[in-house]
Amino acid sequence: MNTRTWLENLPKVELHIHLEGSIPLDALWTLVEKYGGDPATPTLEALRQRFVYRDFPHFIQTWVWKNGFLRQYEDFTVIAEAVARDLARQNMRYAEIFYSPPDFARHGLELQPLTEAIRRGLTRVPEIEINLVADLVRDFGPEQAARTLAMVSEVKDQGVIGVGIGGSEQNHPPEPFAPVFAEARRRGFRTSAHAGEAAGAASIWGALRALEVDRIGHATRAVEDAALLAELARRRVPLELCPISNVCLSIVPDMAAHPARRYVDMGMLVSINTDDPAMFGNSLADEYEALMTHFAFTQDEIRALVLAAIESAWLPEERKRALAASFQADSAW
Repeated sequence: MNTRTWLENLPKVELHIHLEGSIPLDALWTLVEKYGGDPATPTLEALRQRFVYRDFPHFIQTWVWKNGFLRQYEDFTVIAEAVARDLARQNMRYAEIFYSPPDFARHGLELQPLTEAIRRGLTRVPEIEINLVADLVRDFGPEQAARTLAMVSEVKDQGVIGVGIGGSEQNHPPEPFAPVFAEARRRGFRTSAHAGEAAGAASIWGALRALEVDRIGHATRAVEDAALLAELARRRVPLELCPISNVCLSIVPDMAAHPARRYVDMGMLVSINTDDPAMFGNSLADEYEALMTHFAFTQDEIRALVLAAIESAWLPEERKRALAASFQADSAW
């Protein structure tokens, strides 16, 4: 068996992936056509070409444009099923998927039925277990985040186990969201924050100190602060790394410049993730293959990364032990 086949067959876990950024292009094209198309994107190939980015702000602009074609609750059922089937096809066994309810208030979509619509789609694909993480979206400010949290609390029974903040990190530091995250913990949610992607080490410090998050999304720019690196390693803060995303958005100039190898060698608790795979054209097998190609990761080290993702997951300890045991007993392991 060659390495690529092994990576594709390997059972996997994903912890940092956005529902709206994972819509298979054919499913998204169906929605574009449903709502009358876009003059600047007349073909499926033109849609594919749209997902090339100058920088992080351009990516956010493209994200907002794409989300304009998610206008009805049934659209979310359709994309949730399509995303789950795509992940199951890649032998993904467990995932924690971000979704961004505040982005869709402009279409009059309420959080509770939107979440229920997503869950309907996910339950059609029993081959993969998926929990949801609600992105409070920092761009809308802490007051809206607090309102979103209150509504999210009403749909915990739909498998919503955590909250996070994505969006324009460079414009919205984490500190103003501290009361919201404290309330999220009080309500029993796990927490994560995108930090150290479009902003520097200070953003990661803020997520750790002010938000007291359970995990950090990206943390790529932690390399700018040696004390921060030491703190992340000492505390074994789970880091959700997304290497190919970071290259596509010019957070790092190329894969060779990514700090993944350095973080692993320092003993940090690292998982590898795809972020927005339909928007970057990547898969988790691609991510692992890139680590092997550019940083000489061995198969044993890839296996260790998979197990680290299980360790970092927001599952009960007995469930994590069972999941790890099932992976290690799998013939593809």
